[in-house]
Amino acid sequence: MNKGEWGKIKAFFDVKTEEGFVIKGFKLVQGINGLFVGNPSQKGNDNEYYDTIYAEKELKEELSQIAINHYGQEVMPIEEPFSNSPPPDDSFIKEGPTEPSNVESSETPTFTDDDIPF
Repeated sequence: MNKGEWGKIKAFFDVKTEEGFVIKGFKLVQGINGLFVGNPSQKGNDNEYYDTIYAEKELKEELSQIAINHYGQEVMPIEEPFSNSPPPDDSFIKEGPTEPSNVESSETPTFTDDDIPF
């Protein structure tokens, strides 16, 4: 694995199978949800990049976990939208008066030409 900083790419690596095949050009990429493995790709005539290796989901997940572990980080845990964590500390909130104030909220301020600074 060749670690470094190339924008969002954190590492390049190759994979050698048990059968002796070497697949070159994998990338470890920092995405919005954490690190993931990008497959080797090649630039097409339309200047878009297309994967040259395809793998089943289970194999790709296993490869991602191995690469991330080798890189030195764990996969970010998937968090549930609502957790059992304690509520935030509201001690900084001061309680105000419980009775309504005498100020009418329906009144809109009136301005004259003297109020304009220019």
